[in-house]
Amino acid sequence: MAFRSPALRSAAGATASAAGRRVVVTGAGILTSMGRGWRENADGFRAGRLAFRPVTLFDTSRQRVHEAGELTLPAALPPNALTVRQRARLDRASAMLLHAGHEAAAQAGWDGAVFSDPVPLCLGTSAGAMRLGEDYFRAAHESPRRRSAQPARISNYQTHRQALHFADALGFTGPVTIVSNACASGANAIGDAFQRLRRGDCARAFAGGYDALAHMVFAGFDSLQALTTTLPPRPFDAHRDGLALGEGAAMLCLETLESATARGAEILGEIAGYGAATDTHHLTQPHPEGDAALRAMNAACRDAGLRAADIGYLNSHGTGTPLNDVAEGRAIQRWAGADVGKVRVSSTKASIGHLLGGAGAVETVVALMALREGFLPPTTTVETPDPVCTFDLVREPRDAEPRHALTNSFGFGGANATLILSRFD
Repeated sequence: MAFRSPALRSAAGATASAAGRRVVVTGAGILTSMGRGWRENADGFRAGRLAFRPVTLFDTSRQRVHEAGELTLPAALPPNALTVRQRARLDRASAMLLHAGHEAAAQAGWDGAVFSDPVPLCLGTSAGAMRLGEDYFRAAHESPRRRSAQPARISNYQTHRQALHFADALGFTGPVTIVSNACASGANAIGDAFQRLRRGDCARAFAGGYDALAHMVFAGFDSLQALTTTLPPRPFDAHRDGLALGEGAAMLCLETLESATARGAEILGEIAGYGAATDTHHLTQPHPEGDAALRAMNAACRDAGLRAADIGYLNSHGTGTPLNDVAEGRAIQRWAGADVGKVRVSSTKASIGHLLGGAGAVETVVALMALREGFLPPTTTVETPDPVCTFDLVREPRDAEPRHALTNSFGFGGANATLILSRFD
């Protein structure tokens, strides 16, 4: 097991994609409050639909906010190879991960034959199995002498246990990397898998991210007064007042182009570039000029051999907090230069909330949907754009044919990650 944070490395010296193997996506699985699977999510994001509802998973009566992007988890798990005991011990986040992974593998046509060789698993998460930790604390506080189920909660609380359940469920083996650097986790996990494939370390890799709503996380963001009290969230609006939390999971089946074409797989798109940088300005606040965000975006473009003018759609981190949106907006201005007015930008967090460690993976799939189906997902909640929006802020459903899409993910601790995807013809 490798536990590391790719965002702590500068990607400024990354090798151009042309120097390594091309990496393509052959399967994508997604589960959010917008819906289950590619079709429900693609249709929802295309229309800019909002997917928030009152939280039912825990008591929010002591919080200022009572709604979130809570998803409807299917009652039954997808087909899997887990034992009865393993299934009984799965937490909500692990179940979400299994649904996304099963959809991706089925779409890619990954079965026993493909899994005969080890397949690396790169997972990003921020909260992991936080709800099991909450259950442990609650049981220890209310019945300190009762030890029933407590050892299982301790064991399954560990994030690598969720990864092992995932591998067991789908029946594959391979090295596991857990990336946990806040809201950039999912994007960095995909970036790590991308680099492994391009170097030739493997022919296939599973990558993605996930996070489920948890009371401790919800209360924490509320205590920071980071949550909006006027749902829905309004990224890049002049009067925005905070983010909304959500939950979800997304998994990608990544392969070298040689592997995918050799078995005649349908290719959904290509991972073209990846950049990561660390902002040491403040634990929770980005640099006001978006210095690290700019470095990550520039590094991803160099990696892909593209310029800002080549990017047809930019899926912003766009949380809806006053500081984040201005910092990212200024980074976009500096990155695009004279072409900033042509850059088409939106934030899909306005529709489903901020998925923390799962956000980067889900938004990568959303960018893939935009490329494959020819649309720009709008941020429909903006009424008065912030003055920083000198770019083309997409506020209504719009058809388009972007060839390249860029997605940003920034997190507490200064983690910044950028991925670039390309349409595959």
